[in-house]
Amino acid sequence: MDRGQSSPEPAAPVAPSPSVIAPVRAVVRLRHQVRLLRKRRPTPPAVEPDPGAAAPRVLREQPQFFTFDGPAELASRPARKRRRRSRLVLYPETSRKFGPRAERQSRAQRCLLLLVAIVGFQVLNAIENLDDNALRYDLDGLEKTLQRAVFGQPAAMGRLVALLRDYLATHVHSRPLLLALHGPSGVGKSHVGRLLARHFRAVLEDGALVLQYHARHHCPAPRAAAGCREELARRVADVLARAEAEEKTPLLVLDDAELLPPALLDELHGLLQPQRPPRFHNAVYVLLSGAGGAEVTRFVLQNASRSGRADGPEELRAAEEELRASLRALLIRQHPLWEAAAIVPFLLLDKRDVVNCFRDEMAGEGFFPEQARAELLAAQLSYYRVAGREFAVTGCKQVVATVNLL
Repeated sequence: MDRGQSSPEPAAPVAPSPSVIAPVRAVVRLRHQVRLLRKRRPTPPAVEPDPGAAAPRVLREQPQFFTFDGPAELASRPARKRRRRSRLVLYPETSRKFGPRAERQSRAQRCLLLLVAIVGFQVLNAIENLDDNALRYDLDGLEKTLQRAVFGQPAAMGRLVALLRDYLATHVHSRPLLLALHGPSGVGKSHVGRLLARHFRAVLEDGALVLQYHARHHCPAPRAAAGCREELARRVADVLARAEAEEKTPLLVLDDAELLPPALLDELHGLLQPQRPPRFHNAVYVLLSGAGGAEVTRFVLQNASRSGRADGPEELRAAEEELRASLRALLIRQHPLWEAAAIVPFLLLDKRDVVNCFRDEMAGEGFFPEQARAELLAAQLSYYRVAGREFAVTGCKQVVATVNLL
C-alpha cells in the first residue's frame, strides 16, 4: 500500500430504522395483553366422573355474586325482556320548531250549524208569509166593521174574528173551516153573513169567490132535494176551482141552514172530509141557523142575574163554554155535520141594543137618529123581563119594518 494513500477508517454501527421497530413493539404489546387475558380467564368447571354414564356430567356452576335465591330458583326465573328505548327526536338548531296542532273542527258540526241556520231562515220566512197572507184579508178592518155594525154581540164577534184569523194565517190547510152561527131570530146572524160577504168581495177583488146560498130561495120545499144537492155541489166546485187558480180562500155563506134538507146536509158533510182533493180543503163555510135558539134563550134568561154583575173574564169564559157545549150536544143529535163545526152562539139583545138598532136604521134611511124617538119605537116591542133586565123577544127583526112606516 502506498504511503500517499490514507488507510480506510472503521465503519460506524448502523441503527435500525423506525419502520422496523414500530411493528415489533406492537407485536410485543399485543403478546403481553394476550398473556394478561389468559391469566384472567376463569377456570373451567370441574367434571364429576359418572361410571354409569357414557359421557362425563358437568357440575353446575356456583353463582359469582351474593343473593338470597338458591341456584334452582335462579335457574327457574324467566329471563326479563329488555325494553327497547325509543329514539330521541333531535331537531336541528337551524330548523323551525312547531307546537302540536290544535284539534280541527269536525265537518259534522259545521253541517249541523248550517242546518240550524237554514231552519231558522225558513221559520222566519214562514212567519213573514203568515203575516202577508193574513194582511190580504184585512181582518183588522173586518173586526172594526163587525164591532161597529153588530149590536149586543161582542163575545160572538171576538170569537168569529179569532177563528178567521187562525185559519187565514196560512194558505195550505188539511180541511176547510166550518163556522156555525146559532141563535134566536133577530140577533144579527143574517146581518153578519151579509157583512162577511161584502168584506170578502172587496178584499178578494172577485165576487165569484163568494157564494151566498139561501135555503128559502134556492131550494124551496116543493123542489126535489136531489136537484138541490146537484146544484149546490156544482156551484161549490166551481167556486173552489176558481179559488185554487187564484190561490185565494173563498167564502161560502149558507143562510137558514135549519131549513136545508138532509140530502144537502149530507152533501156539505161530504165536502168537509179530508179524503177530498186539496182544493176542497181551502174554504170557509158559514152556516147561519136558528137551530138551538130556544137553548140560547133559556141559557140567557137563567143567567141574567149573573150577566148583570161585573163578573171576571174567567166566569164569562166558562159560561160561554158551557153554552157552546150544550148547543153542540143538541145539534149533533140532528146531523153529524155539526161535529166539525166551530159553534158561535148569538145571545139575546137587551133593550139598549134595540134602541141602537133603531138609531142606526133611522140614520141609514135619512131620518135624524133622535134618542128619545128611538126609545119610543123600541118600547113598542115585546121583551123578556128577568132580574130587572129586558131582553127583546124578536131582537132587531122588526126594526126595519117599523122604520119604514115613518
